[in-house]
Amino acid sequence: AAVRSRAEVDATLQTAKLNPAELLPAVHCLSFGPRAGGECCLLQLEPGLCAELEAGRSLVIRGEKDEHAVLCSKDKTYDMKIADTSNMLLLVPGCKTAEELNADPASCNIIHSQIAGFSKNYWELRRCRPKLKKLRKLLMEDPYEGPDSEKDQTSTFSKYTTEDLLSLIQASEEEILHQLQVIDACKVEGYWRILDFDYEMKLLNHVTQLIDSESWPLSKVPLCACLEELGSLEPREMIEHILLSYGRKYVDDGEIFFEMREDKICRAIAQMLLQNAVKFNLSEFQEVWQQSVPEGMTTRLDQLQGLALVDKSSRPETIFLLKVEDLPEDNQERFNSLFGIREKWTEVDITPYIQDLCAEKQTVGALLTKYARSSMLNGVKVYNSRR
Repeated sequence: AAVRSRAEVDATLQTAKLNPAELLPAVHCLSFGPRAGGECCLLQLEPGLCAELEAGRSLVIRGEKDEHAVLCSKDKTYDMKIADTSNMLLLVPGCKTAEELNADPASCNIIHSQIAGFSKNYWELRRCRPKLKKLRKLLMEDPYEGPDSEKDQTSTFSKYTTEDLLSLIQASEEEILHQLQVIDACKVEGYWRILDFDYEMKLLNHVTQLIDSESWPLSKVPLCACLEELGSLEPREMIEHILLSYGRKYVDDGEIFFEMREDKICRAIAQMLLQNAVKFNLSEFQEVWQQSVPEGMTTRLDQLQGLALVDKSSRPETIFLLKVEDLPEDNQERFNSLFGIREKWTEVDITPYIQDLCAEKQTVGALLTKYARSSMLNGVKVYNSRR
């Protein structure tokens, strides 16, 4: 192919009415290479993600065919969105920028470059919440009912390893592993499982009864003694798992102890009491609840945030089960669902049910402004649907 001379370049500049003195002396003369026909996909990365790739780490695109793709680093998740450009983007290997040409005064006056590819758009990344609702849904298909469960032997549901979950869940590895801790999942024979709630309560009851019979302080429950006493009733790893789920592990004088988490134990017992009733008289529930928790523990309604809702408008007041994990993951669907349950919400009541929707640096107030309408009712600000 013919290449341009300096004279031809100067003639072109004159035709374009450009002053060569205002431009860098080096000129890129571009031509399409033999393989420039295929379009390229461009991805715009923030500096942190660039550093990940430069350090040899991987970025992974996750999503099944019916899902909108996300890109994941080791610990973050990003929505992928195509951004169109008004100008054609050309890929020129070895192309020098103005800064590089300024830094190299010996740059050749005419630089002949071949275009390797082109694109009219690029993928734009936006940090998003990991899509973790599916994780619990998959594990709840086949909850673990214990080693003697016949259902576990005959179940046709899939079981999931860490690798399986990484291929199915649209979240980074660290976010998935953290969520497995949050939902108290445990590994059974190499597969992640969630305990069936009745089986979990059976294990917790064994532990709390042992604490009571041995008169151990709730702040110092010894692991070895629990395993020795309860190992004949349930697998030792299940006893340790329930202690890890409902206690804080620490070491004292070389021995492992657990400080039992009062709020979490009270919450679990409340769920057990509420799950078989549509609505429960609030004062009766509070009485039964306090009688049902281990001695030395105090029940409080704020332990039930995101688990149960008090209906103050009924007479007498009632309480019913409403678990945040059962609500939709999409923002608009979540608000639609909540306003279907109750027409008007106070900020205090609705916050536990939308807190998890807040993106990075986003507040509950900002969410309410976007998805709800506020008004005053008896001197109290309440929120209702915008629809």
